[in-house]
Amino acid sequence: MAKFHYFVDGAKYDTDEDSLTGAQIKARLPNFNPAYQLYMENPGDAPDTLVSDSEAISLDPKGHGVRKFYTVPPATFGW
Repeated sequence: MAKFHYFVDGAKYDTDEDSLTGAQIKARLPNFNPAYQLYMENPGDAPDTLVSDSEAISLDPKGHGVRKFYTVPPATFGW
């Protein structure tokens, strides 16, 4: 039974690992577009954090609650 939970784009994911890298989180997303970026929501007015592929994120909810992430398509500039 998974001990840790997190959400990406509103979908719940479970894992036995207490931390995952950005690449591991993306790898678990069905049909993930590699051009998209992964962001972690931060509480309150703190800006959300861009998660790099090599960055390890603690999923232990102590101190910050359940982690929530979202994906962002690449920015399009111009007309």
